[in-house]
Amino acid sequence: MKWDREEIASFIGTIGVAMLIASGVRYSIQGELLTTSKVLLIAGGVFVLAAVILGFRAIIRAFSGRSAQQGTNTTILTIAVIAILGVLNFVGFRHHKTFDLTTEKLYTLSDQTRNIVGSLKQDLTVARFDKTPNATFDDLMAEYKALSPHFKYQFVDPNQKPEVAQDFGATHLGDVIVAYGERKEHLQSGQRSEPGEEDVTGAIVKVTSDKVKEVCFVTGHGEKSLTDSSQDGYTQVDAGLKKENYATKTINLIADNGVPADCSAVVIAGPKQTYYPQETEMLGKFLDAGGDALILIDPATDPKLDDLFQSWNVLAGSDIVVDASGMGQLFGGGPIIPVVQDFGSSPITKGFQGSVAFFPLARTVSIADKNKTIPQTVELLKTSERSFTIPKLEPGQKKISFDPKTDKIGPLSLGVAASRKVGDKDARLVVIGNSQFAANPFVTQQRNGDLFYNAVDWLMQDENLISIRPKSATNRRVNLSEAQSAALHWVDLVFLPGLVIFSGVYIWWKRR
Repeated sequence: MKWDREEIASFIGTIGVAMLIASGVRYSIQGELLTTSKVLLIAGGVFVLAAVILGFRAIIRAFSGRSAQQGTNTTILTIAVIAILGVLNFVGFRHHKTFDLTTEKLYTLSDQTRNIVGSLKQDLTVARFDKTPNATFDDLMAEYKALSPHFKYQFVDPNQKPEVAQDFGATHLGDVIVAYGERKEHLQSGQRSEPGEEDVTGAIVKVTSDKVKEVCFVTGHGEKSLTDSSQDGYTQVDAGLKKENYATKTINLIADNGVPADCSAVVIAGPKQTYYPQETEMLGKFLDAGGDALILIDPATDPKLDDLFQSWNVLAGSDIVVDASGMGQLFGGGPIIPVVQDFGSSPITKGFQGSVAFFPLARTVSIADKNKTIPQTVELLKTSERSFTIPKLEPGQKKISFDPKTDKIGPLSLGVAASRKVGDKDARLVVIGNSQFAANPFVTQQRNGDLFYNAVDWLMQDENLISIRPKSATNRRVNLSEAQSAALHWVDLVFLPGLVIFSGVYIWWKRR
């Protein structure tokens, strides 16, 4: 079989187009133009150019015949579609509207940001100093501006306006500075990545706060440590509180002879040893004087705080909560990780409905007498109906079953918030039957962190900070084995380009 000039042009043109398509497919998968993609692109271009040269006469005949009129109609239709798309694009640009389809609503400003910016009483300015604008950061600032007329944003080229840079105290390209009256907070210097919502909102909190309040963590009884970065530590809590403009420090009730006067709130996080009677008395005096405390107690411990709890109408159970719903498996645990989806009516848990918090190894904490009205109490956290209590968990115990003679059936309360008037002050107490929910691995997950920080905000009476905070993206990275990675490599390198080329050759052969 002998091919003429036009058939050769058609064949190599088909091969060239197939190579170009294969190059485009590889580029879309890999996200960058690697060597193989470049070879396919160049070779495809050469083949297509050669096909045009060899088949030039056939191309001229095609445009001069009757089919050219049909081609003209097709061209007009194509131009019309492009024009319509252009108009739609222009309208979309003039009337900007975005939709956040991420699971965590990563590109929607959090409730905390809305509360803080919406409550501004005077102008606040965020200034970014650089040579070129940053579209991502500018879009974020546009969302902030929509929340309050007092929020201002300006982009400044320090080379063109050095006096503005000097006034704000900017010293490097890329500086982002938040100014509120005479107060200024520097977010960034140099070549680091642009600050996000959490950074900006944290800086706004700092410049708008009248004073820094002290959160005091009690030590001396095996409590969680603010400097422990392990899975049992509270370094994440320490960093989170500082972002909300709180200062943190540790205290020892015996050494300090009570709660120091500069402590705005006290946190007791998972004591393992017993408190001395005089320490319990010191805590009681602090609360009776209008103080505020967050107490987190784990199962299988007895810190001897029952007298304090009784005076606040709180009952801490000597038990362990078991969740038979299977929800705990979602968080890498089993039935001893109760999951809470039912939250009490309190500012602490406002907006939590529809989400979850989980508590690795918890005990019940409930209202002792629900007929009492003073102090005012609310149960914050309720487990599912498929939960129950057991007296204790034996080492290596595999089978856990419900005993109606000794155990309670759910829903069960895991936390209580209580408040009462002390003169012109509001004394407040929060007790939760678990401290591990706020430890480093868990405080950033689900509503765990919001629960802890909101409890502190409520104790401090910083109502504008009580909210759902900026989100972080869920890690959905796919980890492949070596064999899977090799198989994917061959699919990407050989199979997909080969399939495209084979399809092109086959179609050409059928049509010739």
